[in-house]
Amino acid sequence: MPKPAFSKDLLTLDAEREVEKITSGLRSLMKNAIKRRGIVLGLSGGIDSSVTCALSVKAFGSQKVFGLHMPERHSSDETLSLSTSVSNHFGIDSTHEDISGILEAVGFYRRYDAAVKSVIPDYGADWKSKIVIPNVIETKEFSLFSVVAQSPAGEIQKVRLSLKAYLEILAATNFKQRTRKMLEYYHADRLNYAVAGTPNRLEYDQGFFVKLGDGAADVKPIAHLYKTQVYQLAEFLGVPDQIRKRPPTTDTYSLPQGQDEFYFSLPHDKMDLCLYGKNHGYAVAEVAEVLELKPEQIQRVYDDIETKRTTTRYLHLPAQLVGEVPEITK
Repeated sequence: MPKPAFSKDLLTLDAEREVEKITSGLRSLMKNAIKRRGIVLGLSGGIDSSVTCALSVKAFGSQKVFGLHMPERHSSDETLSLSTSVSNHFGIDSTHEDISGILEAVGFYRRYDAAVKSVIPDYGADWKSKIVIPNVIETKEFSLFSVVAQSPAGEIQKVRLSLKAYLEILAATNFKQRTRKMLEYYHADRLNYAVAGTPNRLEYDQGFFVKLGDGAADVKPIAHLYKTQVYQLAEFLGVPDQIRKRPPTTDTYSLPQGQDEFYFSLPHDKMDLCLYGKNHGYAVAEVAEVLELKPEQIQRVYDDIETKRTTTRYLHLPAQLVGEVPEITK
């Protein structure tokens, strides 16, 4: 049977059926494999964690879902209010764990500022910044990161990062995801709950997560869903409008940053279609016509998808063994 013509409708879900599939799968996994009493998850105020919360409540009831609000000094001013609106809306118990003190103790802010200062000498703790990458569909150049910094007076500087500075910034910011996951597992251990991860398919496929940070979880309920489909479930599940209408952000840096500035080639709706097209063998010309882009631009996105799969494969790997250890079957 020939595959259907490429269109945006290919990502349309039967939301009710998908929710039933996910919730029944969660209940089965919890009973037969994970064997825990409920779900712990971090709430960021974003669409993915909000939908994961809603699905967990639907699967186990609000009394068996526990949320964590974990902003820090660089978080958006609205992060805590948005994440709290989710826990209140779905009626789950939650706690506020500001991680700024932990990050200060491990030297995150000092290390981060020093890395930026190595390319912008005037940079200081009272500045704001983010890192960005060139748009892959607009340039054939090798993707090199730059730092965008804003002085207390509001002046903006953009400077290309050296490899050393980039790696130091990345290593430092990874403290945030690993600190949050540490707290999630603390609460999971005390409650005898499992930790739910919140990556969607685009993030999971492309390695947009931190190993042993937000990539660590006992179950990942939406990792098979394109982000466009996550938004569809959000509407069906009644996620608050202010969450559904908010553009996706990383909420990692002190300056506002969209995911397409930092990692992905295109906004999530177009990126989803490119990933779907590549996964299902659609020619770049077919995808280009629907997205109103040039075939050579879609080819660059296809190539970037494959590059990210290759370079981030290790993020998916468990610890590798040198000697053989028999599998535990019981």
